Amino acid sequence: MIYLTVFLFSLVLTYLIKEYAIKKSLLDIPNHRSAHTTATPHGGGIAIAISWFVGITFLYFSGEIAENLFFAFLAGIIISVVSFFDDMYEISPKYRLLAQVIVGACGLYFLGGLDKINLLVFSIENQFLTNTIAFFIIVWCINLYNFLDGIDGYAGSEAVFLGVAGFLLFGESYFLVLVFSVFGFLVFNWHKAKIFMGDVGSTLLGYNVAIFALHDAGEGSSLLIWIILFGLFWFDATLTLLRRYKNKEQVTKAHNKHAYQRLTQSGWSHSKVVLAAMGVNIILFLLVYFFSNILLVFFISVFLLYIIVKFVDNKKAFI
Repeated sequence: MIYLTVFLFSLVLTYLIKEYAIKKSLLDIPNHRSAHTTATPHGGGIAIAISWFVGITFLYFSGEIAENLFFAFLAGIIISVVSFFDDMYEISPKYRLLAQVIVGACGLYFLGGLDKINLLVFSIENQFLTNTIAFFIIVWCINLYNFLDGIDGYAGSEAVFLGVAGFLLFGESYFLVLVFSVFGFLVFNWHKAKIFMGDVGSTLLGYNVAIFALHDAGEGSSLLIWIILFGLFWFDATLTLLRRYKNKEQVTKAHNKHAYQRLTQSGWSHSKVVLAAMGVNIILFLLVYFFSNILLVFFISVFLLYIIVKFVDNKKAFI
């Protein structure tokens, strides 16, 4: 019942936000980097955030989520609030970074830190090093998820995939709360989108993915599992950043060179790109689910993602 309630709450809230944004002319105006051509309401991620926090609070008082994990998730309110004001008023990058540093530190504190990172071939057990890595994982996930929110349904469908995958692998209820929180929003965000997520949604989703990964790593599973599941996003974001650095571009400057963006520039519809991404994600999940050698799966996944990027390069060159 909680999942249906979360879905309906997210659905109705997204609709109300959309109507309010239209009435108040809170619209995303297309520019030369945009993948859309018409002014569209933004800030729909507020519905995801509120639905998510309401859902996990219900789980907490029902005894279905550990206290430390609940408060780690709850720390995401910080990034949601700051990102909301950034969507509305364009906050300075240094303040956005400060918020990411604070939420990263809070998330790690509530998780109890990370004692060990299991990479199968070797483990990192120096707690200064493991927590430093964990902190940067949180900050990078927040940013890369934001980078990859650029076409209709892409960021939302990725969150649904990760939530379903997490539930099938680990069986925790909070994964389904995320799925249905995002589903309500996706009804209005599928191509063509009637409302965009905005940073308020994408940064929170990135933060949640990082907490999923670090919590499960702290419980003894390999961090490589979430690296594989999240592969489509981190591989595209990281490789694009490295390529832009190699080209001597200003890497902090906005652009439209991610693989998913270049596919749409080549003529693929938003829906076609998203469905193709879901196909890749299903392959990554099946590899994790059916093969016990996670290290081998990791290398297979990286090779697969590299082949996909080369395919995109042939469709639309990285210039």
